[in-house]
Amino acid sequence: MTDIKVRVVDCYVYRHTDEGVRFLLMKRNQNKIYEHLWQGVAGKIESGETASKAAIRELKEETGLDPVNMFVADHVSRFYETHGDRINLVPVFGIEVDSEEVILSKEHIDFKWVSIDDALNTLVWNGQKKGIQTVYEMVKSNDDRMRWSKVET
Repeated sequence: MTDIKVRVVDCYVYRHTDEGVRFLLMKRNQNKIYEHLWQGVAGKIESGETASKAAIRELKEETGLDPVNMFVADHVSRFYETHGDRINLVPVFGIEVDSEEVILSKEHIDFKWVSIDDALNTLVWNGQKKGIQTVYEMVKSNDDRMRWSKVET
């Protein structure tokens, strides 16, 4: 029987600029699965770790950035993996930062700060596009969902 797992997180890191909201996208290294794929911050939830703690840890490990504000996006991504015969449910977080200075880990070889339109044109998976679009809509509208789902950092 196929397992349903929550084992990874997706985080869409953003900052406010004079040109509007800009999102951080990073290009995966060639020695990683999905080499050269552009993505937000993502990673595995470690044993005994909550999804939100994993998101903060992955942010720091992959970018060197600290969160200023963080919230649970009103979206859960999902995908099926033949390896392990599992369906993954992926919690999505919006994370605001106040610096554009990124220190890449060995997982990524490049990064860029982009508009929502550029992000949607760069990301390839539907789950990524829906996740970042949801974060963007929540940030732009500054609605109560951000307050209700705020994560203490």
